[in-house]
Amino acid sequence: MEQRIGLIGLGNMGNAILQGILGSNVVPGTQIYVYDTHPEKGEDLNKSDGVNNLASARDVARESDIVFVAVKPNVIVDVLNDIQKELKKNTIVVSIAAGVTIKTIAKSIGYEQKIIRVMPNTPALVNAAMCSITPNTEVTDEELKIVQELLNCIGETEVVPEYLIDAVIGASGSSPAFVFMFIEALADGAVKGGLSRKQAYKFAAQAVMGSAKLLLETGKHPGELKDMVCSPAGTTIEGVHALEKKGFRAAIIDAVEATIKKSKSMAEN
Repeated sequence: MEQRIGLIGLGNMGNAILQGILGSNVVPGTQIYVYDTHPEKGEDLNKSDGVNNLASARDVARESDIVFVAVKPNVIVDVLNDIQKELKKNTIVVSIAAGVTIKTIAKSIGYEQKIIRVMPNTPALVNAAMCSITPNTEVTDEELKIVQELLNCIGETEVVPEYLIDAVIGASGSSPAFVFMFIEALADGAVKGGLSRKQAYKFAAQAVMGSAKLLLETGKHPGELKDMVCSPAGTTIEGVHALEKKGFRAAIIDAVEATIKKSKSMAEN
């Protein structure tokens, strides 16, 4: 890949994207330009991978063909206003800020600028992310494929229209927290049954990971896969019944709806 890649912000998600790109070898460190308010982060990357550690966000914008703006939603407008004059016409600006619309981004850097809004999730830290990708009308299909290739370095991607991003946040962006709660609860139950805490976490986490892998690779309906585990008069159907009595599925749906509602309200502010 010939494009020069910029990263403004080297927090958890920015660093995950960077490490995924470096690990995939699609772009060498010498074609990557970074800035973070903690300069030691960039200095370490320069020493280890030859990444260009620059002195400001403006410098990164000036040098890059694709700029990932990986800062918190509450400061992204300030950053965009700061770099606006340094962006070239064909520079692609990629935002990962939750609740910040393409329209809001365009107000700062211009409606003619190429903008892509991305919603990743924390499994990006282990290259197992699920990212939604939403381009504005200025981005060509070829440019979209290039950004998608970069993000595929940290997991899977799907292109979605912006009006569906709130649903993506519910199903993918926020849901790792729900999954971690589920794993913790599974482990607590196993510990109550006598398993050690360490083993309980391993059994529970592997069961969740393996179940997800089984669904994705077989393409079977989750209900069909559930039925495969539920033997007549067996242990699993007893557990399923207990979950249904407590409104397990309804609680999950309510949680997803709550995140969607909050995401919409953030975008309106």
